[in-house]
Amino acid sequence: MESGVATHPITDFDAYRQRLSQYVYRSGMVMRPVFDRAKADRKRIIYAQGEEERVLWAAQAVIDDGIAYPVLIGRRQRVEQLIQELSLHIRPDRDFALIDQQNNPYYEDCWREYHRLRGRHGVDPNNAQIRVNTRATVVGALLLRLGHGDALICGLVGNYPDHVDYVLDIIGLREGVRTPAALDLLITSQGPLFICDTHLNENPSAEELADITLLAAEEVRRFVTPKVALLSRSNFGSYKSPQTRKMAEALAIIRQRAPDLEVEGEMRGDVALSAGLRSNIFPASQLKGEANLLIMPNVDAANISYTLLKMLTNGVAIGPIMLGLAQPAHVLTPSSTARRIINMSAIAVVDAQEALRRTD
Repeated sequence: MESGVATHPITDFDAYRQRLSQYVYRSGMVMRPVFDRAKADRKRIIYAQGEEERVLWAAQAVIDDGIAYPVLIGRRQRVEQLIQELSLHIRPDRDFALIDQQNNPYYEDCWREYHRLRGRHGVDPNNAQIRVNTRATVVGALLLRLGHGDALICGLVGNYPDHVDYVLDIIGLREGVRTPAALDLLITSQGPLFICDTHLNENPSAEELADITLLAAEEVRRFVTPKVALLSRSNFGSYKSPQTRKMAEALAIIRQRAPDLEVEGEMRGDVALSAGLRSNIFPASQLKGEANLLIMPNVDAANISYTLLKMLTNGVAIGPIMLGLAQPAHVLTPSSTARRIINMSAIAVVDAQEALRRTD
């Protein structure tokens, strides 16, 4: 049940707690090293949609497990009401920070910084003030930029591209990064499977695919050794089209830039996941065993593949993991459950740890 946990009103809280525990356990083998790292050095995570029930459930789990220190954005009266209705034991100001947009102590700094960043893109002071008052993701990204948090989780309500635009406008890209991307992880009965780019780049070029692949491989190393397949309807030149040539060109660029990366392509999905099929078709393949990182030719292929596999395998979904941003921020989808928010919280904390090390 990607299950709808905490995406609808909860009527049986004991059963919900039990299901949540089971889901976290299922992802434990893959996520345990990430959780251990997060607990070793807690960071402040800003949750933009702090009035969501699933955010409050996740915040309590994050606090109880010592993963992070939450900073929630939401109306104080509504957050306190929900905590009482859900019978949670966490309390604002004691267990987590609460930023009420109606009484934001950083309001002046936020709107002025937003206007400074976007003033030459049609955002005048009045528009900046309105967005800081009404757009929780804008506030969250600004608080992160201004140093009032170490990572951001947003996107749980509303239009996904809008949240991405706000984050890119305010946080921007890491130095040296040209192409941001979104990576999704499915933990299946056969192991972890990463799929990229599921959300951001409509039809990336060969050069952009190379950028995406290297960013994704860097992230996958946090969990497992990346084994990369560049996917297409063609197996090693069996079909000729602009899309298949693009994947072949991307492979050449990747091998030039990262000669030690285990990567092969272009190939079909079944060949990527079957070493036997691959050896019959192309015995000289440099990819050994099953691929665990699938790079798709465009966002439609990536998103469709990911959502179909999620339903067919009943796998635990983690992500989208945003790649290439200047500061740790992840734009989740509205279907995200409390379980996914908890997992992404641990990833965000480790992101923040690594970002701090890069600046030292």
